[in-house]
Amino acid sequence: MLQALVSSLSLQIMPFPFAHDHDVPLYLAPMAGVSESPFRRMCRRFGADVVVTEFLSAEGIRRENPATIDKLRFGAEERPIGVQIFGGEAGPMGEAAALVTDVFQPEFIDINFGCPVKKVVRRNGGSGCLRDLGLVQDVIRSVAANTHLPVTVKIRSGWNEEMRNPVEIGLRCQDAGARALALHPRTRTQMYTGAARWEEIAAVVQALEIPVIGNGDIKTAEDAYRMYRETGCAAVMIARGAFGQPWVFNQTRDLLEGREKRPAPSIEQRFAIALEHARLVQEYEIDPRGAAIEFRKHLGWYVKGLPDSAEVRKKLYAVESFSEVEGIFGDYLATHAEGLAELAA
Repeated sequence: MLQALVSSLSLQIMPFPFAHDHDVPLYLAPMAGVSESPFRRMCRRFGADVVVTEFLSAEGIRRENPATIDKLRFGAEERPIGVQIFGGEAGPMGEAAALVTDVFQPEFIDINFGCPVKKVVRRNGGSGCLRDLGLVQDVIRSVAANTHLPVTVKIRSGWNEEMRNPVEIGLRCQDAGARALALHPRTRTQMYTGAARWEEIAAVVQALEIPVIGNGDIKTAEDAYRMYRETGCAAVMIARGAFGQPWVFNQTRDLLEGREKRPAPSIEQRFAIALEHARLVQEYEIDPRGAAIEFRKHLGWYVKGLPDSAEVRKKLYAVESFSEVEGIFGDYLATHAEGLAELAA
């Protein structure tokens, strides 16, 4: 019954406006300080169909701010990729879209109407735009008028509970020219508290003709699969569920295609994946020490849930060079060799 509902819903929506590998594509969410090129490449290797850059300021792009432009770098192996931009004025957003299109040529331009961070909202960017749906439409129209690429949007369910109406927001976005819409079903004032209301994703799927991408509260492959089954969304976007486990995309694909979920990598394999991620960061970043310090958060995620993880995480959070990481992993494996052998038996 439920699968029939999902099938009927899928017939009502338009196809995705850019190429991807599967009927139900899996997205890596745009996340500031996380969705950088090395992590995007890791997630693509482990089954993400589509990746999106960190959200980038339209003003920073227009003014060709070096730090902003640097974050626009991506490689061919990351495609299909979208560049996500934010801003509270239609004109500058259109100018930024034109520059991104001409210089970087991604597969699509994504507009951030979802970020709840105060410094973004203060300038009427991100979810701040949701207080004025006329502005939302003006921004979409301006971006669409300045690029030949598909324009997509990422929204929340509203500014606050009084203004919570994801269906209306979605319809306004569609009418303004959005070609796909990702919904994180929380309001801005909720930030990341409470539970994401997946039933709102289902409601938006039924109301819109364009593809709707579900996002929010996905921690495991089972969560991603359940979101798809319960909402009929055309794609699933994974954010924090990919932290320290980029293989969650392959595991989700297994479930979507009716296979038994492949097991998570062994601890030795997990460490090898973390070291490969570190190598990509070293190749990408100019400042080795700064990159190693910034990478600490990823290291913490890779060891989450392991025996004595607090102790090894403390050591990893103190590293100032990538060369230290391999030694810490080696010491951990040597110290826990007997216990790991028992787990493998």
